[in-house]
Amino acid sequence: MSCSTQGSSPRVDGLFFDVDDTLFSTSKFAELARLNSIQAMIQHGLAVSQTVAYRELQEVIGEFGSNYGRHYDKLLVRLPSEASRDINPAILVAAAISAYHKTKYESLHPFKEVPEVLSRLAGRTSLLLGIITAGLEIKQADKLVRLGVLPYIASNAIFITDQIGISKPNPKLFRKVCSIVDLAPDRCIYVGDNPSHDIDPAHEIGMYTILCRRGGRHCREEGRIQPHHVIHDMWELLAMLRDCYGIDV
Repeated sequence: MSCSTQGSSPRVDGLFFDVDDTLFSTSKFAELARLNSIQAMIQHGLAVSQTVAYRELQEVIGEFGSNYGRHYDKLLVRLPSEASRDINPAILVAAAISAYHKTKYESLHPFKEVPEVLSRLAGRTSLLLGIITAGLEIKQADKLVRLGVLPYIASNAIFITDQIGISKPNPKLFRKVCSIVDLAPDRCIYVGDNPSHDIDPAHEIGMYTILCRRGGRHCREEGRIQPHHVIHDMWELLAMLRDCYGIDV
């Protein structure tokens, strides 16, 4: 693995991670959960094909955002009225939400190597391990709990944009995080999957940046700034830390 850093190994004190499509496959999970929710609505009487309903649901999410709270209500309004005639819409919405959360309980898992890698980093290095994630407070916190990564993350280094009041890709978010943990940006590394929302702003304030490309929704995108490193799984992260920063785990 080539290193873009120059001269002797830079000193690094903090290592921060994005969550979605970095620690787990948000894209695959979201698709499965939404398909299951549509299937549950059909099982409770919605008279429309899964393909048609899923396509419409994707449009709703695209228009209103993934954190909007009434996706399924909007879906029913947009589908032909005969598709849900004589059915209480609350039953269909409840069926969808129940199926979504059942999928979350059964299928929301970290990438297979993530627990071992984080365990090594937490147990064998002095790095401050943290999270910088964009989204709603409870929604992102719920993911961290379900993923089982919290034993390895410093409790004072979990930053959710909804709590901070600054969202990606504003560089102020990353600058504020560094200030709160009292670490210089050039002593920190940020690992994320989104070139424009993770890499560009973190790089702009002086953090070392690692772009994780493993097939998420941003895998074909390019940012304004080239990352210092590109990895395809977390085992490559360990190799990069050893070869480029002298951190042997």
